Amino acid sequence: MTTTDAAPAIGTTLVIGATGTTGSRTCARLTAAGHTVRAAGRRATPVPGADAVAFDWYEPATHAAALAGTDRVYVVPPVGDPDPAAVVLPFLRRARAAGVRRAVLLSASSVAEGGPAVGRVHAALPGIFDEWAVLRPSWFMQNFTGGHLHARSIRTEGVIRTATGTGRVGFVDAEDIAAVAVRALTAVRAPDTDLVLTGPEALGYDDVAAILTEVTGAPVTHRSLSHAEMRERLAGLMPAGFATMLADMDRAIAAGAEDRVTDSVPRFTGRPATGFRAVVERERARGAGADAR
Repeated sequence: MTTTDAAPAIGTTLVIGATGTTGSRTCARLTAAGHTVRAAGRRATPVPGADAVAFDWYEPATHAAALAGTDRVYVVPPVGDPDPAAVVLPFLRRARAAGVRRAVLLSASSVAEGGPAVGRVHAALPGIFDEWAVLRPSWFMQNFTGGHLHARSIRTEGVIRTATGTGRVGFVDAEDIAAVAVRALTAVRAPDTDLVLTGPEALGYDDVAAILTEVTGAPVTHRSLSHAEMRERLAGLMPAGFATMLADMDRAIAAGAEDRVTDSVPRFTGRPATGFRAVVERERARGAGADAR
């Protein structure tokens, strides 16, 4: 796929999770390019340039209105659901029957096709749509600047706690994820594959803490926990099963599972992937966490 491969005109695109980290950015890029967008969320929150529509994964009565007249969809599965396939797959089959031709699914680099949770949706997607893509981004750079647990502990304590040890991650900018999502949604030819999305370099959490300290001028340290300590910490904030899954992901990082860099972002956007330092500087300039770290 080349950067000149965009379709001259497409129909309405339904963006699920339109106020979320990647959904909001995908909406903004689509509307800026002149595409018609239906912004779906539980509260039908107004989104500039888009038609806001109420959508709840667990309320099928909201699905028909969201799908009416759409021909492609950006799918962000329900967050925190250990079995998203139970609600996402019936919706996708309904979408295909309603005339949706292309689906772009947000998954994760840590979840392979046919794996747990959204991996089941990934495996089924090509059997539902002729035009499709699965985006598998690495961990978001915005986890350190927005409302994530890491960002909150950075602002309040100057500490990042993980069970990743010295493991490295190809952290990716959410803006880059959105840029690839828009290409996958609007290009003449769909990718018809899964794309692992990373930034330009793999960093350990010690590296992340050092960059945050340098850019913000406020000290940030990485505190390494054991798997059991991380699981116990998370279990006080979320359901035990989800806490265990996240702690397991940290353990996988420690073993090297996320120590990789791919060319998916530059290949699909025509520009280099954004580095972590640049993202911290940009988000700080925008005011995300600028009052602290």
